[in-house]
Amino acid sequence: MVRRLHAASFCRRHVAPLTQTVVGFAPAGRAVSALMSIFRELTEGLPRQGPGSPEATLRALGLVRGLPEHPKILDVGCGSGAQTIELARATKGQIVAVDIRQRFLDELTEHAREAGVLPQITTVNISMFDMDFPADSFDLIWSEGAIYFAGFAAGLSAWRRFLKPGGWLAVSELSWLVPNPPAEAAQFWARNYPAMKSIERNCQIINETGYVDADGFVIPVQDWWDNYYGPGQTRVAELRKKYASDPDILTILEDAQREYDLFRVHCDAYGYVFFVMRKPAQ
Repeated sequence: MVRRLHAASFCRRHVAPLTQTVVGFAPAGRAVSALMSIFRELTEGLPRQGPGSPEATLRALGLVRGLPEHPKILDVGCGSGAQTIELARATKGQIVAVDIRQRFLDELTEHAREAGVLPQITTVNISMFDMDFPADSFDLIWSEGAIYFAGFAAGLSAWRRFLKPGGWLAVSELSWLVPNPPAEAAQFWARNYPAMKSIERNCQIINETGYVDADGFVIPVQDWWDNYYGPGQTRVAELRKKYASDPDILTILEDAQREYDLFRVHCDAYGYVFFVMRKPAQ
């Protein structure tokens, strides 16, 4: 069952000021290098680099209204581009796909060629922090599972200028689904994503950053397993054998497996939420 969020019945209902404690952490030294190396090995070649599915992408796109016949679209943090290809097929638009990892862009190019949509897609190897497109360039900005790198509020604020007046923004963001999450989940995400917020707080941020017509839904649990956690667990098992004598890397892999196990137990407490919103026309 897909949980749907409506602006009138959901976001606008939760307007009381909320507070959140942010706990920072700073890995250092070889741990950082090992983390980045293993992140590459854990994610490259997987169907997706985060929870999602073609159905979720198209459902979110269905909340976008009034796009031109051939929209200009920016896909931020596109990864290997599963959603990019779905957007190209569904919109017939021209898409600029941005990612800092050239390996992912190469995978996207190959997949787009196989899908017959490569002429619609331009890949750009750049950090989302260095994007410098002209103002009012895009009819739609898309970002699945990547805005957390910028921060939810910071990303919404920074990317707004790239949207044409009346343009749409769709992002998926890891969010708390309950007001008092289980201690085990709260402690894990305080270490791994301390800026994680509730749906209610994210709805407030959408309003505070100047967007309107907010809508969205919680991505189904199965979308975590089919193309992300399922293949990820297989990759973790392979890497445990490869790095059996490296305790630092094994620690990182154990934390990855802990994340999978945690979601299996506490999937009702947190999840990825698609938020779709519009920049006012005036």
